[in-house]
Amino acid sequence: MTTPDRITTPISPDSRTLRTALLLGATSDIGIAVLAELVEHGLERAVLAARDPDAAEQLVLDAAPTLRVDALAWDALEVEGHRAFVERAAEVLGGIDVVICAVGLLGHHAGRSMGPVDVEHMVRTNFAGPAAMLAAVGQHLAPRRHGTIVVLSSVAGVRARRSNYVYGSSKAGLDAFAQGLGDALVGTGVRCVVVRPGFVRSRMTHGLDPAPFSTDPATVARATVAALHRPGQEVVTVPRVLGPAFAVLRAAPRSLWRRVAGDR
Repeated sequence: MTTPDRITTPISPDSRTLRTALLLGATSDIGIAVLAELVEHGLERAVLAARDPDAAEQLVLDAAPTLRVDALAWDALEVEGHRAFVERAAEVLGGIDVVICAVGLLGHHAGRSMGPVDVEHMVRTNFAGPAAMLAAVGQHLAPRRHGTIVVLSSVAGVRARRSNYVYGSSKAGLDAFAQGLGDALVGTGVRCVVVRPGFVRSRMTHGLDPAPFSTDPATVARATVAALHRPGQEVVTVPRVLGPAFAVLRAAPRSLWRRVAGDR
């Protein structure tokens, strides 16, 4: 990542109201809920990046009718155009205050049943494509010394389960990348917050049996926006109880973890 040679008095990402946003993966229920929650805190305008921009625009306006939106076609896997897309979004918005990365494929039982092509597609969609875009976002924001990046990860990335290890490992990669990006941006005035929800009841998970401590997009959104007002918070786990629970489970012997995780 390119950063200024000399950093002097960086602007705190919390010193100004977040008035403009770029939502990557703009048909995500959680991403849309975060935008709607940010509207309650002063958000005025957003660029929606999605493969289906018309659908994204309708979903966002249903949730946040007062928000001014520009929906643009974007594919996370077309990495050659990522840098130009960030520049275009910044031009539309007149500057980016917050970027929300909500790109991803659901991975329920995304494990041994997946063949090579499916594995490669999930890893590119959940990790490689978003990571490439986050690199472009970081390179855009760092010289301007202002901005907040929100990366929607998952507790599934803390420790992959045998039933969904493809999904879990792809989320683990994105989670680690986002943490490293946040460390690399320290001193530039740009902040990166990683959000790790548990099972979220949404359109994507409709028809699946909820896991323990399941939650909903609005709850994840409230926890996310609350964290943005806490300058020192870098990781958000929703619900909060899953944070210490997975800290213990990550260190558990694999034989015990297999019994705890089961086939869920």
